[in-house]
Amino acid sequence: MQRHGSGVVRAVPLLPALALLAIFLAGPIIWALYSSFTNVALTGRFALDPRFVGLANYKRLLSDPVFPKSVWLTVLFVGLSAVVGQNLLGIALAAMMRNVDKVTRAIVGTIVVAAWILPEIVAAFCLYAFFSDGGTLQSVFGRIGIHLPNMLYDHPMTSVILANVWRGTAFSMMVYAAALADVPPELTEAAEVDGASWWQRTWNVVLPTINRSIATNLMLTTLQTLSVFTLIWVMTAGGPGTNSSTLPILAYQVAFKSAKVGYGTAIATVMLLIGAIFSIVYIRMLRTGEAKQ
Repeated sequence: MQRHGSGVVRAVPLLPALALLAIFLAGPIIWALYSSFTNVALTGRFALDPRFVGLANYKRLLSDPVFPKSVWLTVLFVGLSAVVGQNLLGIALAAMMRNVDKVTRAIVGTIVVAAWILPEIVAAFCLYAFFSDGGTLQSVFGRIGIHLPNMLYDHPMTSVILANVWRGTAFSMMVYAAALADVPPELTEAAEVDGASWWQRTWNVVLPTINRSIATNLMLTTLQTLSVFTLIWVMTAGGPGTNSSTLPILAYQVAFKSAKVGYGTAIATVMLLIGAIFSIVYIRMLRTGEAKQ
C-alpha cells in the first residue's frame, strides 16, 4: 500500500504534462480519426449537418485512381530523400569533416546548416527559383552549352527529392558527427592493426557501434519527410497534374480546395498509419541493437 501510494504521489507532478499531451496531441488525432468517418465539408449542407458514414471514405480511397499513385509518390519521396539521400549524405559529410582542417570544416558546416535553419517557406522559394524554367540551374548549365529541361514540369519528383535532401541533410550530419565522435578510437586502431581495410573497419566496427544513432535518425528523418508540405506545394503544387502529389498535398487539395474535409482526413489518417508502421520498424531496430549490445 505504501509503495502504491508513493507511486501515485510521484505521478502527480506529471499530470499537467499528461493533460497537455491529451489536449494538444491525442485530442486532434482522435478528432481527425472521427472526422474521417463522417462527410463533414467546408461548404454546403454537410458543413452544418455532417453525418456519420462509417467506412465510406476509406472505400472511396480504394477506388480512387489518384490515391495509390499518391501513396507510391510518398513512399518514393520518403525513401529517396530521407532514408537514402539525407542519411547517406549526412554520414558521408560527418565522416569527411572529421578528417579535414578547421577552416574547411567551418565552411562546409556553415553551408550545410544554412539550408536547414532557413525558414521552410524561404527555402522553398529559393529552390523554386533554382529549378524553375529559366532559373539558376538552367542558366548555369546553359553557359557551358548544356540545355536542361524544365525540371519542375518534366521531372517534378526528382526536383522535390533533391530539394528535400539539400534542406534536411544538416540534421543527419550533426547526428552522425556526434555519434562518430563517440566511437572509441582503439576499436578502429585494433582493426587496422589486424589488417582490416577502411571498408571493413567501417562496416564491421564503426556502423555497428553507432547503430542506435542510425535507427534513431532514420526514424526522425522519415517522419519529418512524411509530413513535408510547404516545400512541395511552393515548388510544384502537386503538379503537373498529380505527378508530385504526395499524401499531404492530396489531403490538402481534397479537404480545402475541394472542401471535402471528411475525405481529406481519411487520407491524413492513412498517412498517420504509414508513419506508425515506419516508427514500429525503427523501434524494433533499436531494440534489436540494444539486445545485441
